[in-house]
Amino acid sequence: MADFSIRHTGTRGEDRTHMLAAVHVHDLDTLMSRAMPHRIASPPADERLPRAATEAEVASELASMAAANTARTSMIGQGYYDTETPAVIRRGILENPSWYTAYTPYQPEISQGRLEALVNFQTMVSELTAMEIAGASLLDEPTAAAEAIALASRATGRDRIAVDRDVFEQTRAVIETRCRGLDIELVPVNIDGPMDLTECSGLLVQYPGATGRVHTASTYRGLGDAIHEAGGLFIMVADLLACSILTPPGELGADIVAGSAQRFGLPMGGGGPHAGYIACREKYKRNLPGRIVGVSKDRAGNPAYRLALQTREQHIRREKATSNICTAQSLLAIMASMYAVYHGPEGLAAMADRVHGQARALACNLADLGAHVNYTRFFDTLTVSVTQKADEILAALLEENVTAYRVDGDTLRLSADECTTDLARRHVVQAFARVLDGPRTSVDITQYSLGEDVRRTSQYMEQATFHRYRSETGMMRYMHRLAEKDYALDRGMIPLGSCTMKLNAAVEVSAITHEGFARIHPFAPAGDLAGYRTLISDLETWLAELTGYDAVSLQPNAGSQGEFAGLLAIRGYHEARGQGERRICLIPASAHGTNAASAVMAGFRVVVVKTAADGSIDLQDLDRKIEKAGAHIGAIMLTYPSTHGTFEEQVTEVTDRVHRAGGQVYIDGANLNALVGYARPGAFGGDVSHLNLHKTFAIPHGGGGPGVGPVAAKEHLAPYLPGFPAGAVSGAPWGSASILPITWAYITLLGYEGLREATASAVLAANYVAARLEPVLPVLYRGPGGFVGHECILDVRPLKEQYGVSVDDVAKRLIDYGFHAPTMSFPVPGTLMVEPTESESLEELDRFCDAMEAIAEEAAQVGDQWSADDNPLRLAPHTAHSLLTGTWEHPYSQEMAAYPDALAAKKKGRDPEYVHRLIESKYWAPVGRIDAPWGDRNLQCTCPPPEAFEEQD
Repeated sequence: MADFSIRHTGTRGEDRTHMLAAVHVHDLDTLMSRAMPHRIASPPADERLPRAATEAEVASELASMAAANTARTSMIGQGYYDTETPAVIRRGILENPSWYTAYTPYQPEISQGRLEALVNFQTMVSELTAMEIAGASLLDEPTAAAEAIALASRATGRDRIAVDRDVFEQTRAVIETRCRGLDIELVPVNIDGPMDLTECSGLLVQYPGATGRVHTASTYRGLGDAIHEAGGLFIMVADLLACSILTPPGELGADIVAGSAQRFGLPMGGGGPHAGYIACREKYKRNLPGRIVGVSKDRAGNPAYRLALQTREQHIRREKATSNICTAQSLLAIMASMYAVYHGPEGLAAMADRVHGQARALACNLADLGAHVNYTRFFDTLTVSVTQKADEILAALLEENVTAYRVDGDTLRLSADECTTDLARRHVVQAFARVLDGPRTSVDITQYSLGEDVRRTSQYMEQATFHRYRSETGMMRYMHRLAEKDYALDRGMIPLGSCTMKLNAAVEVSAITHEGFARIHPFAPAGDLAGYRTLISDLETWLAELTGYDAVSLQPNAGSQGEFAGLLAIRGYHEARGQGERRICLIPASAHGTNAASAVMAGFRVVVVKTAADGSIDLQDLDRKIEKAGAHIGAIMLTYPSTHGTFEEQVTEVTDRVHRAGGQVYIDGANLNALVGYARPGAFGGDVSHLNLHKTFAIPHGGGGPGVGPVAAKEHLAPYLPGFPAGAVSGAPWGSASILPITWAYITLLGYEGLREATASAVLAANYVAARLEPVLPVLYRGPGGFVGHECILDVRPLKEQYGVSVDDVAKRLIDYGFHAPTMSFPVPGTLMVEPTESESLEELDRFCDAMEAIAEEAAQVGDQWSADDNPLRLAPHTAHSLLTGTWEHPYSQEMAAYPDALAAKKKGRDPEYVHRLIESKYWAPVGRIDAPWGDRNLQCTCPPPEAFEEQD
């Protein structure tokens, strides 16, 4: 099929005509011209975007780009290692829409499968590191290390951090960027010599070091004692595979441990995405960043999982948040957890021993040739001195199809990994032998020993889950059983406002497993990256054109990191002009929820701008805040359309006023999918924006990550965008490079006209839902012409006021109707923010509207036919077990509990075949409503056994 938009857009033909009539317009362009202010219309240049291509053409072109990259035997290491993704996990998780199209588990009753997998991840990390509590993933190792530093700073109230020099280059780079944003002084130290730890919040060391060096256990314990005596915390950035045979950090005195699960089956992928991790002592749990999954119980007392301690999060605490929930890689963490389940502790230890054995054998081989191996105690990495011959040896290694890490002209590093073979080692030896002309000697392998003092003696991962599934049959069934518990896009619509759960087409996703994308080290020689360079050059050009900016950086590996990078660019620009005092960031109450937390990370002070009665920015309050800020105003962070779901008429007035005051305009790209092809932020006042590729440009959410958040800027801010290593915001030059083919494919498949159609179809779907539901649930805000944008806020507060039915009751009852709830209580408490996206069919939109109408009717019966505590809304969701066991003693029928959608369809006179389909495709929640407060009071995180916080004037 030549026209992919037919596959992507869910409504067309008679269905689209019906929807257009419902909102009183004739066509999509008319809708957009009436919903969007004329003053911001600025379509991109058609000729600068690709023509729409067929699926076959796109697949072929991506295969060619992958083939243009050169996948070699990588011994570069430095935090990125070749690994085998078990085929059963690749097919069962990575390529399975039941996993990759799921959303963040904010509705835990319908997320039990992925929550269990994330508890497995937490357990794996906690056990391997010997720490008391672990989070459910971060972005990558460098950002996890930076989060550990921020945690230590919060816990101690100090703004100095000591960092050992023997850390990976990219980790040091990201730490420097983050510390600069938070005004934390970075103190480089050498743990072999005297250290000044005065007033340091912590001491951070790599374990093993970037050089590969492993110190004695007593050395690490001494470091912990030294920083504890100075009043700080001991942070170890640890290799999880190494921890399976080395003494774990928790037994060495560590307070915080961070790192990456990349080598647990996650391809190098040009830098990602990978699952970072963080773990800590129990006492620091409320300062732990990212998500934590905890065990609680449901209404019937059954064990159930849910996200714990959510009051830490940015949507709730804004600039006071200790956690940005968007900094996660759930899909990758799930894959890593399944890798651990598949191999078990004995398999991981055996693998670690093999890796170490290859490194020891290589050390002997190279020493025999006259090379000097700098350290005798190492896990997988050798630092080798080859006076003035490093470049010559690198060239010889390339002839053997092997890459290594160049430290300088005299020094190389080589790392063994899961995929290192005897044959690969022989190729390395042959390359060295052609260059080295020193005396040949015979070296005893016993001199390269870890030493018993650092060998792990404690047991780990003894839980049944890590021992039960060794066969592929068992593993396949386990993953399927977990997926069956969950609700993802393969089941039905996820109408989440602000989160854009659109189609992630199979052809877009399929290319990421090509060897030429997956097995590429981010620090591979430039000549090996030709395919990635083409891909990235195309995306930078297209995204710049679509947004109206002059430069794009693809490095940020999450929307939160894109926000941070954009604000750092603004800060750098002001400082370069001698205006470093411009550190106030205005944030409208209608802005995206992550903005305030990102502003604080970048060193700004948040000032909130009020909302007017119509949901737009209160211009009078804006003027007051600008006047009060004076020469200290640095930026405003807008979300456009706003999270209130409207295209605000006066957006250019807002941007003009901030510019006149000397500030810069940051336009959050969370809602860019309402603009693509029709308007460009850089053309209506924006200086910088981040773009959520996992929202607008079809990269899957994966249960809460991977995300990609490129940052685009005008020419004057371009010099301050993320670089590498200077200014790095993630661990690789191109961030999560391996999933960029998805966005490349999305843009290429749709082309200019298809992108416009997708945008307008999303706006049409939201307006259709608003029009259908307005009679029963008021639409809180509308913009120009009475239209909403690509989402709308349904006000369910009247149900609470009249019948005592809460927004939680509505959300949980929607599960019985076979839906994931819309976004709850954000940005307005007690409301539902609905975003249907362009991907859903009219039948699915109507099914959702039918459900909401029926729920409103049910609510009207509370207090009349049903009591406040015994009704189908308060007791939702209903499990099969609750319906089939015991005596049914409720005032409503079991049929109403189980099949409310079918009953509503019958009442509306729907086709019998449609009613039958609703019954046979019933989704059953695996648990009843979960008691979240109980879980926080009884926190267990391993396998069983803005106005309110604005700074005061």
